[in-house]
Amino acid sequence: MIIPEASNKRCIWLRVGTLIDGVSTKPLKDVHLVYDAQSIRYLGDLPPADLLNPGQVRPDAVLHEYVLLPGLIEAHAHLFLEGSELDLAKRSAHLKQTSQELLRAARARLEKLVRLGIIAVRDAGDRHGVGLALGKLYAHEDKPVMPYVDSPGAAIHRQGRYGSFMAEPLENYPSLKACVHSRIHAGAHRIKLIATDIIDFKEGRVNKEPQMTTDEVTELVRAAQELGKQTFAHASGDDGIECVISGGVDSVEHGFFIRTDQLARMRDRRIAWVPTIAPVQKLTEYAARLGWDERVVSNLHRILEQHTASLQKAHEMGVPIIAGSDAGSYGVAHGFGLLEELELLEHAGLSAISVINAATGTSAQRLGYKERFGQIKPGFRSRFILTMHSPLNGISNLRRPKYVVFDGVVYDSTMNFDTSGL
Repeated sequence: MIIPEASNKRCIWLRVGTLIDGVSTKPLKDVHLVYDAQSIRYLGDLPPADLLNPGQVRPDAVLHEYVLLPGLIEAHAHLFLEGSELDLAKRSAHLKQTSQELLRAARARLEKLVRLGIIAVRDAGDRHGVGLALGKLYAHEDKPVMPYVDSPGAAIHRQGRYGSFMAEPLENYPSLKACVHSRIHAGAHRIKLIATDIIDFKEGRVNKEPQMTTDEVTELVRAAQELGKQTFAHASGDDGIECVISGGVDSVEHGFFIRTDQLARMRDRRIAWVPTIAPVQKLTEYAARLGWDERVVSNLHRILEQHTASLQKAHEMGVPIIAGSDAGSYGVAHGFGLLEELELLEHAGLSAISVINAATGTSAQRLGYKERFGQIKPGFRSRFILTMHSPLNGISNLRRPKYVVFDGVVYDSTMNFDTSGL
């Protein structure tokens, strides 16, 4: 261990060669950081004596060759699903488990995520109450080692349409407002809408009309806003994307086939985009295993190329881009899926520091989490990554050995831990 552990009574003073704060476009050099088990207390030049331990005159560690960056935020994951499972029969059987069985499997993933450097997860919905239960678990004083979790509970979809494995239909309620209120009453941190079906990869497009009209999305968003909650919307295909942008959601999830004029309106309205490249990338890798023919594979590659081009435009235009992997989807393992998503964002043309910001400060600023994390700044949680392998030289370096500091406790990624079940 290169640094000692912090506590509520003992702070740690580090001098670090390079620091990425989560929001700036350039890293800081030769920086002093003071933190305790709760939060970062100081960032800058030599710290004042009143912030240090009694009698302390030098740093606990001088790390000139290290890079320090905020812990990562996974902004789109389904914690009730096991992404690494590739057997379709087993994936189907997984969904037939009881809510308690799904919850036990999800709980087993939590510390593994922290050890990988993921300090917060915005769950993207399940109808079994798993995400809500994990959010409540996080609020307990005696909680296990786990990232911050917030969840919408069951997503909202239209009866008979895509999404029944993670959503409940809006038709179950007397009004759209009542539907939103029921989610909030159940403990939802935000509202998830399934505004469109998924892509038909044989056709290479979304071939069904949107599940919701613009007026319906607007009413659902307004009901959430009245209760101080954000909304995020599963949407692909330009018609469905049009509905959710016009309806005023806080973020568009997936967003395949988005138009340039839609990106411009998102920029102007500060609607974030979570492009979730990883699931389609994984489908291209496992196409043979899934028995897909050359036509489907060609469509997958075309969709990825178009999505990458749109992502480049979005970044150049100033659309807030937020990293989320859709972990739990086929082949997208929790934790490792986010690391791959970051690599794909870099491959799409984003600079390394822009990618890091998309998984840290941009996510934290735009998505309104209840706790302060995602930045290296006084008052924010002491949850960060230390590595000698600079991600500024390639995002894939985040897969290499590193230390994760989580509420003052230091985790060494070179120490073996079980990665099964992710």
